[in-house]
Amino acid sequence: MKLVTFSVPTPIGQIQRIGAIHENEIIDLNTGYARYLAEKHGSDYAYELSAAMLPSDMIAFFRSGKEGSDRARTTIDYMAREESGTTPLGPGGEKVIYSADEMRLLAPVPRPNSLRDYMAFEGHASFSGKRQLDKGWYEMPVCYKGSADTIIGHDEAVPWPSFSDLLDYELEYGIYICKEGKNIPRERAHEYIAGYTIFNDISARDIQLQEMLAGGLGPVKGKDFCSVMGPCLVTPDEVDPGNLRMMARVNGEVWSDNNSRTAYWTWPQIIEFASMEETLYPGDFLGSGTVEGGCGLELNRWIQPGDLIELEIEGIGILRNRIGDKPPKRVFTR
Repeated sequence: MKLVTFSVPTPIGQIQRIGAIHENEIIDLNTGYARYLAEKHGSDYAYELSAAMLPSDMIAFFRSGKEGSDRARTTIDYMAREESGTTPLGPGGEKVIYSADEMRLLAPVPRPNSLRDYMAFEGHASFSGKRQLDKGWYEMPVCYKGSADTIIGHDEAVPWPSFSDLLDYELEYGIYICKEGKNIPRERAHEYIAGYTIFNDISARDIQLQEMLAGGLGPVKGKDFCSVMGPCLVTPDEVDPGNLRMMARVNGEVWSDNNSRTAYWTWPQIIEFASMEETLYPGDFLGSGTVEGGCGLELNRWIQPGDLIELEIEGIGILRNRIGDKPPKRVFTR
């Protein structure tokens, strides 16, 4: 099941919904389930029941657990049957199914509960074997914690920060946590994965390297201005995370081409370590880190303003963004 968060215009402004992709259309799950309830049980409390049983917010949907997932699948099947020869509407006559040109895809979780990005790929961490990694790298998965407030989605413009001259894409994917857990054994880690999405960990390389070399901390300024997630969340039954082709194209030219099977650290290992004496919550995002050869820094090729970046991961889709204009340079001084 492919799930998205999207917004649609209304007379009172944009409204945000969660939906499912069905044959190149988006089904508004909350309104669709309200129609289903109205037909089965009457319309008196269909909206209230739907809001509680199949929320229109993705993190609330995660919290609804298996029951929420089952209701989403029920809605998809119900709307697929209803769509034949008709235009399905909600109990109040509102749209349930939208075409691509009627809505805007947001990040699957527009504001994650938190963002941790791990470094699962030895090839990237070692610069394809050119850099000797400390033995500690092989003893535990390491990550940085990024900003959950600067997430953008599919087809949104990537802002070029005024303090950087070297902007970079990073070809990654990631998971959302679906339920609360602490000290999770790797054997049960699969129970906590809501689904997978593509992650473009946009990096301002010049200031990133400066801040990390200066104090051995970070990255912060080099990352926190923007991260990209999308175009959808794919539930675990739809993909094999151990064998996903991962590609990056810049203006239609392939720059990166690798596979998720080259990861040194697995998701069960990462989840076990991340949850050691620390609680993971629904809506937490964990990134894989960059696949080997999955960024301009490794290739010594640099994206430019106006470039179209497409990250494609087998079974998930294509995350597409254009790089914004470069503003006048700003330099920090003491």
